[in-house]
Amino acid sequence: METRAIMINHEKCTGCRRCELVCSVWHDGVSNPARSRIKVEKWEWEGLYIPMTCRQCVDAPCLNVCPVKAISRDEELGKVRVDHDICIVCRSCVAVCPFGAMNYNPWDIKVFKCDLCHGDPQCVRFCDVKAVDFVEPAKESLVKKRDAAFKISEAKKLGTTLKYEG
Repeated sequence: METRAIMINHEKCTGCRRCELVCSVWHDGVSNPARSRIKVEKWEWEGLYIPMTCRQCVDAPCLNVCPVKAISRDEELGKVRVDHDICIVCRSCVAVCPFGAMNYNPWDIKVFKCDLCHGDPQCVRFCDVKAVDFVEPAKESLVKKRDAAFKISEAKKLGTTLKYEG
């Protein structure tokens, strides 16, 4: 089975936070952003909205730190999953996640993270501007490389222009 990953393009995000609401409703039946597996961070000074969710890391810190091995990788679906029957809710995984994607739910007394909605991420389905997309990892990598090359090219052009003007 071909695995896919969530790709986020923060430059498209308008900050509507529909992804947060859809996620919480789909998983918990309530419209509550605190229960969402995707969080839209607002960077006030830059005027940016940055959707953050589990990156399903290859070398997942949450998986590595779990003292009871309640976190594992589902190779078939390409996701990192939490087994709540084993989890002791120590929250070590929450502390080590570099993206803030592992969370704690005080209502259910459980840790939680993106589970890719079992292969049909609702955040992707309902994002009208496609700031959140579900793609093959190779495509995600290609898009990121292309964007980085474009930004470097633009910076060099600007730098060259400034040299001649200065």
